Amino acid sequence: MNDPEVLVIGGGAAGLFCARTAALRGLRVELLEHSSRPGNKILISGGGRCNFTNTGATAANYITSGSPHFVKSSLARYSSADFLSLVERHGIAWHEKKLGQLFCDVSSKQILRLLEDECADSGVTITVDCQVTSVVRSPDGNWVVTTSLGVKTARSLVIATGGLSFPKLGATPFGYHIAKQFGVPLVPTRPGLVPLTLSQTAYGAFIALSGLSVDCETYGVPEAPRFRENVLFTHRGLSGPSILQISNYLKHGESFRINLLPGVDALEFLRSNRAGGKELKTVLKQIFPERFIQAWLPEEVRSRQVAQLPQKDLELLAARLNAWEVTPNGEEGYPKAEVTLGGVNTSVLSSKTLECREVPGLFFIGEVVDITGWLGGYNFQWAWSSGYASGQSV
Repeated sequence: MNDPEVLVIGGGAAGLFCARTAALRGLRVELLEHSSRPGNKILISGGGRCNFTNTGATAANYITSGSPHFVKSSLARYSSADFLSLVERHGIAWHEKKLGQLFCDVSSKQILRLLEDECADSGVTITVDCQVTSVVRSPDGNWVVTTSLGVKTARSLVIATGGLSFPKLGATPFGYHIAKQFGVPLVPTRPGLVPLTLSQTAYGAFIALSGLSVDCETYGVPEAPRFRENVLFTHRGLSGPSILQISNYLKHGESFRINLLPGVDALEFLRSNRAGGKELKTVLKQIFPERFIQAWLPEEVRSRQVAQLPQKDLELLAARLNAWEVTPNGEEGYPKAEVTLGGVNTSVLSSKTLECREVPGLFFIGEVVDITGWLGGYNFQWAWSSGYASGQSV
């Protein structure tokens, strides 16, 4: 068999899509995956239904330490509408859950099957259980990749090995090692879209709320927009979509705010419930479950009548309802993180091709790059878009 012209290391969403795209151009492409099958992270995504894209994906939905415009070229060349068209061509039923988030009606297995079928139809060779032990550049400019299954040679090498999240699924720092080996700068990595932990001393009362979900708005972190989605209380802290979103912007030791009454002026709400001798806990039960009120509201004021509260106390309570300040003491780490922040610095990559400017023939795509999308299908779209851009250029 002839050596491949393109070697893709990593059988996740970005790697599979790049391999398929390159092969459709008539190139000989081989994809190397160290696990026993490709697409492990795809299978568990979206609760097993795969949030495969977001119809509203723009550069504003991505975080990078480099230029905020970097993703524009890839997103323009392969959009969410393009991937949706491919999904429909494969007869996969889908639905929009909310906020432009598209999911499979049946199973994430359908997206993986789509990718595998596309690779098979275009002639991609997928080699699994293949451990890469070394990567060198030969004098003639080709890449020589030594693996547990022999030596592979190619003129283009694509690193699509992902980040560090979900280590149980096989996540490794391999891509970062390759970057360091060839002098490609890295932005320090940390868990992204990750649940936050709270001090038991300061927030111990909220342990009893584990499993409770409340419609809230998180905000108050520099450069972060407001995120209105649910906050989920856990036995160790806070999770849920709104928390995962804000976690991407939160630095260690930094506080943020939770608006427990999004879209409502809490002071006006409390004032409007002064009549009739209503107790504070009764008023708040219109909105919150009783166990939340017990944990969140100090015992000494729960049974106070709203009308009896001094103006200063009413204002303090309203401020806490609209701007509850929370200071996490940490986060749940890579095992619970959806993605990895940081990675290969975009300043050394072509935004059009994802090729290293100083190392011709070496490409970095997907999560290994310092590009992180919001929760809601944005990271899959970056995988498709960066996979397509590199696949068109290798």
